This record gives sequence, C-alpha cells and structure tokens, in this order.
Amino acid sequence: MTSRPRHLFVTTALPYANGPFHIGHIMEYIQADIWVRFQRMVGNKVHWMGADDAHGAPIMLKAESEGITPEQLVTRIAADRPKYLEGFHIAFDNWHSTHSPENTQLTQRIFRELQEAGLVYVKAVEQFFDPVKNMFLADRYVKGECPNCHAKDQYGDTCEVCSKAYEPTDLINPYSTLSGATPVRRTSDHYFVKLSEPRCKQFMREWLNAEQNGKPRLQPAVRNKANEWLEGEGDQALTDKDISRDAPYFGIPIPGATGKYFYVWFDAPIGYLASLKNYFDSGKARANGEERSFDEFLAAPDVEQIHFIGKDIIYFHTLLWPAMLKFAGEKVPDNVYVHGFITVSGAKMSKSRGTGISPLRYLDVGMNPEWLRYYIAAKLNANVEDIDFNPEDFIARVNSDLVGKYVNIASRMAPFIAKFFDNRMPPLPAGSRGISAALEHQAAIRAAFDEREFGKAIRLTMEVADAVNAEIDVYKPWILSKDAANNPDNLKKLGEICASSMATFKALTLFLKPILPALAEQAEGYLNSGPLDWNLFERGDAASLLPAGHHFGTFKPLITRVDPKQLDALFESANEAAKKTAEAPASGPGPTPQAASAAEITVDDFAKLDIRIAKIVAAETVDGADKLLKLTVDIGDAQRTVFAGIRSAYTPEQLAGRLTLVLANLKPRKMKFGTSEGMVLAAGPGGKDIFLLSPDAGATPGMKVK
Repeated sequence: MTSRPRHLFVTTALPYANGPFHIGHIMEYIQADIWVRFQRMVGNKVHWMGADDAHGAPIMLKAESEGITPEQLVTRIAADRPKYLEGFHIAFDNWHSTHSPENTQLTQRIFRELQEAGLVYVKAVEQFFDPVKNMFLADRYVKGECPNCHAKDQYGDTCEVCSKAYEPTDLINPYSTLSGATPVRRTSDHYFVKLSEPRCKQFMREWLNAEQNGKPRLQPAVRNKANEWLEGEGDQALTDKDISRDAPYFGIPIPGATGKYFYVWFDAPIGYLASLKNYFDSGKARANGEERSFDEFLAAPDVEQIHFIGKDIIYFHTLLWPAMLKFAGEKVPDNVYVHGFITVSGAKMSKSRGTGISPLRYLDVGMNPEWLRYYIAAKLNANVEDIDFNPEDFIARVNSDLVGKYVNIASRMAPFIAKFFDNRMPPLPAGSRGISAALEHQAAIRAAFDEREFGKAIRLTMEVADAVNAEIDVYKPWILSKDAANNPDNLKKLGEICASSMATFKALTLFLKPILPALAEQAEGYLNSGPLDWNLFERGDAASLLPAGHHFGTFKPLITRVDPKQLDALFESANEAAKKTAEAPASGPGPTPQAASAAEITVDDFAKLDIRIAKIVAAETVDGADKLLKLTVDIGDAQRTVFAGIRSAYTPEQLAGRLTLVLANLKPRKMKFGTSEGMVLAAGPGGKDIFLLSPDAGATPGMKVK
C-alpha cells in the first residue's frame, strides 16, 4: 500500500438526458469503475462523480413533441439510470444533473470570472430563424439544396453527398426541419469565449504538453490531435467559442442578458463540479471520509482531477474546458483519459441488423453482467482504440478464462479440502508454481491496472491461472484422492496441491476483484478472508496468502458458463422479437412482424394508409393482459381507442399527453377487452426495447403522414 495515498476526483462523460444508456456509456463506466475500484484497493482516496447532461434544444424539442416539460423528460430519464448502473455493478459515489441549483450557481460564477479575466465578448451573429417556431435554428434543424453539388435535403453544415462544408445560410431553398417553413435571416448578439487570445493559447499549449506524475498528461494521439487544432492556421485556425443561445432554449440563463442562455457545451462540463458540490453539500463526502469542504477540496494541490471520455469529445475536454477553468481561477484537469468506440463483429451498431447491444436487454435475457465487464476489460488498453464485441470470442473467453481457468480451481479443490482436511488449509509446499507465478506477476499486474492496461492485467492474471492449472494436472488430485484416506504419501501430496491451488486462487481473486466485484465477494466468502486489497502482498511471501490451518467457508458455485442461446436472444432481430412479443398484431400492440424482405409497393399503395399524428389523451392498464395498455388517442377529427402491446416499455403515466403516429384506417378488431380502432406505430425488438414513434415539434393531432 502507498504510504501517502492519492486523492482522486474522477468523472466520466455526462450522458445526454434524452434517452437511455447505450452500450458505449456502459463500456466507459465499466472502464472507470475498474480503475476506481483498483485505486481504492491500493489505498487511494477516490470520489467518482456522474451526472445527466440535461440541457439543450434537442431535449426541449423532444419534450415538446411528447407534450411534457423538459423537466419532466429529464426526470423520467434519470429515474431509469439506477437499473443500468446497479445491474452492471457500476458504483458512482454521486449521480446528479446539470439541471440543478449547483450547476446554475457554478456556471454563472465561472462565466463572471471569465468576464473579469477579459475573455468574454459579444458579437452580432446572423442565423436562420424559424418564423413558425419563433426560434433560431441550429445547423441540424436546417435543410436545403447543397450550394456545391445541388444535392437535395442536405443539412446546414456539410453535404453528405459531396462532403462540402458551408454555412446554413449558403443552402439553396432552405427549410426548417421543425416546421417546414422557409427560414429568414436574423441577427442576434452572441457571447464568445476568446480561445484565440495569445495568453489563452499559451496556457493550452503548456497544458497539453505537460506531464503529470512523471508521465504525459494526455495519450500521444490525443495530445497530437489537440495540438493540431491549437496550432492550425487559416481555415484550420482555432476559433473563439460561441457559448450562448437565444430563447426559447432549455438551459441556464446568462446573468444580465435577458433571453440569453448558456450553450449546453458551456455548462455541461461544469456539471462535473456541480455533482461534486452536491456530493459535499449532501454529506456523502464526509461519510466517505473526506473532512474538507467542497472549496477546500477542489483547491487542494494534492487533489487530482481525472476525466474519462470518448474520442468524439476530445476538443471540448482538451481545449475549451481547461481554458475555462484556468482563467476562471479554478483547478485545471490533471489527466483526460480517452477511449475509442465499441463495435460488434467489426460492424457499426445496428439494431435492425441484429448487430446492436442493448444494455438492458443484456440483463433482461439473464446474462451475467460480470461476463461483459470481464470481456470489455480484456479488450481495453491505455490507447485510443476501438474495441470489438465478437459473440464467439465472448463465449470462448468467458468460458475458458473465468470458468475453466479461474473458478474451476476452487470448484475442484473445495470438495477435497472439506473431505480430507476438515475444511482447513493444508501446509503450503515449497516451490509452488502457482504461488511463484502470483508473486512474480503481482507488481506488473498492479502497474497495468494503474496505467489502464486492463487487457495486459488479465493476460498476466491468466498466466498465473495457467501455472496453477498445469500444477494440478501434474499432481492429478482426482487420482490421489482415491486412496488418500489410507495412503499417507498420497494424502500429503493431495494436501500440497490443495494448498497451492487455494492460495493461488486467493491471489487470482485479488487480481480480478476490480473487474469482477460481485464474483470476488462470493469468493471472499468461501475463502473466509474478508475484503481483499493489495496488502495481501505486503510481506511478499507465500505464507501471507493463506496460513496452514485457516478455516474455509461453505463452497457454493461461483459462476456459470455462457449459453450460446443467450447470445442468440441478445442479438435476436427485431422481426423475431416482434413475433414473440406481439399479443394482438392487428390492434397495434407495438412492433409489428414483417417479412425479412418486404415486397415493393407503389405510391398508390402507400396512399391507402391513413397514418396520422395523434395525441395520447389517456392511457391505462388492461386487467388480464400483461402486455397491453388501453390508449385513448386524439386523431384530429375524432378520439379512438387503441390497445397497444407496449406495457413492458411504458407506464400509463409516461404516455398521457405525448404525440405519436397512428394507423387510423386499420380495420377495427374486437377483443375480449374491447374494440381496438387503430394501431400505434413503434420500433424496436420488443420487451423493454419498444420505442413509440414521435413527430418533430410543431406537428398537431390529425396531421397526415405523407
């Protein structure tokens, strides 16, 4: 254990609060969770903060389309977070929100400090304005004809056909994606942070290339990319950052500027500090042994601020964020650790093609969360590399490593120890191959965890497991046990291999504990050892692992093998899942089965479908139908009753008032619960992964889909 523990303030990227966690979030949280658990095992003090990124126009517009307030939307999303975090054994010390009093206070304070530092200025900006929605339009909400190649329906920043970058105002025949209206040009004052200021650039230059604890602050690829942005010239030169947006906008008001709000990317990273402040103010920090106040902790030179992020948000975390903190007089980050993306069998995620991984579906089909933790850890290193989830490799690695090499040690030895040695540890022999390997590798495994080289830590751990399993094969305890009761020599040899195996199993449990906390806790129960940490190797000899005569607990099976059928269920296609979950397809119970390759139709065929925007006026459960909800929908000229099989994904309270799409001219279907007079449209594989279709903001009940 280190004599002077490190004090670590750790964060992960804030998920946007307009939807559930995806597998990329879970991968990042698993990476950080492993690192945090390891740091605590070596005696360091860690405070790990998380929060929802709850502001911005997309959240405002999504809430409007559902007929609810933005506050109601982010509250609903936040309510679902614990089942993911707890399900995958991800243990944040605090989870908060950027839509909070703490974030408002800190954001406005940092803004004022930047103003006083002379790094904020106001400039008039011409933008497109939607006269129907009465709001300025971000690039994503404007489409039109590309001014370069004349491709239709291109977004307001880059043409997807010719890749030409341009301003939204360069589009030919532009239109608002929110209302369909032709936008007009209007000018508005915007607030900017002057990143191009020489003193600001000099600070960023020094920060990017500095060392922390004798090592580069950033990974080489990250540092190089950030330096490219910083040192660019001409069109590639670093530009000042626009940090304001005009009403209507869901965000934090800019003090002294009526109708102006902070752009989400200004207040979002401040959410790290807001979560930390909430953690201190709520008393959680003191309960975790931190005696200092929030301000004292954040200003303390011994506190290290560590961010885990994905490679898509490097710019904000290596340029804007450190500069904001520096010139606001706040502590700057010590390290920003960047990871890549996750793919499936080398392909980009796609639910429709069965190549997506839903974290919640993973849990719902009964897969062990620690299988995924182990597999992801085995793929992770300290570089900015994408990792790939390969189902066959997943099965082989989990079944071979965790079950065949690790758990099997205790499974094989526990019965012998109970039967022949009164469930006590026999004397440890000299020259144990497993123990020698554990003592030889423990320092390298510890270093690998600290450096986020989790794949290397696992490889070294499995080398220890291979050594003890090879030793077991030499001793052949299953043969020794046949006459051990009457053969003192064989009993002695059986005791030697049992002792060597169980001592090595204890070491392996320590090595795997940051990755497999629940499994390690079960193993600790059998080992009767108490919580394991790196003090286990403080003496540096085999006797410190398990002394002779130590009494074991009751052995219980620790983990099962992956069943390939579980992977089939995880990647089950939307069509197959819909067939299994649809209770009454004709009445619109959710995702509708369809042919793998649907027959072509004509425009006239499509015109026969009366698909309308509908408002869900009321929703209620149906007695005797576990999958159905009874919906009353307003389709403009009438109200209809629709029975929908979406109860596994939605509660009635989540639906009342929101807009969706309804097939209005579907033949009514009589059911024992009543008559269903239409079909609500949804997507997804079924179960909890059902997603009602919602129109963009501005749509009203009765509008027809064309």
